[in-house]
Amino acid sequence: MEAGGVADSFLSSACVLFTLGMFSTGLSDLRHMQRTRSVDNIQFLPFLTTDVNNLGWLSYGVLKGDGTLIIVNTVGAVLQTLYILAYLHYSPQKHAVLLQTATLLAVLLLGYGYFWLLVPDLETRLQQLGLFCSVFTISMYLSPLADLAKIIQTKSTQRLSFSLTIATLLSSTSWSIYGFRLRDPYITVPNLPGILTGFIRLMLFYKYPPEQDTKYRLLQT
Repeated sequence: MEAGGVADSFLSSACVLFTLGMFSTGLSDLRHMQRTRSVDNIQFLPFLTTDVNNLGWLSYGVLKGDGTLIIVNTVGAVLQTLYILAYLHYSPQKHAVLLQTATLLAVLLLGYGYFWLLVPDLETRLQQLGLFCSVFTISMYLSPLADLAKIIQTKSTQRLSFSLTIATLLSSTSWSIYGFRLRDPYITVPNLPGILTGFIRLMLFYKYPPEQDTKYRLLQT
């Protein structure tokens, strides 16, 4: 195998490994729901938006014929759907959960209808779908910025997951390089904000370590 082929295989494996590591951080929430039989302190929307994001990138991967995208997002969609079903099972507000799920599913189905029925040209469909997935991914990476501002205000990283921060940073970096190797801006560009927010989170962990959180909360009491 040529050096370029080895590098591409290694990079593809890194994308799969780091991204599945990022998705698997939700297993701790799943165990918490099973142990407590409740959804206390667990947010539902990240599961739902990540599932939609996975399904979008899965479609892009199928259209592009990219095995790495297909594998990662198939497993990701299965995991996120599992988290959603568990949340629905243990949530006392099932109506609200079902309404949010139905709304995003309706948007997703409308998107599928548009891309697969109204955009017959494959190259145009690939570009438009790639643009949609890119914008959606960027919005997901930038949405926690309000939480980061609150962390600076409270001087506490309690609401941050260190393992998720590392997994997101490694995943975003590997996908950015992967997209660069493929000359695919729809893969490269949306992962750059993930690298940026990942480094910001690491800086916050360095500035406000967990031990300091305890001291800060004691001073506040």
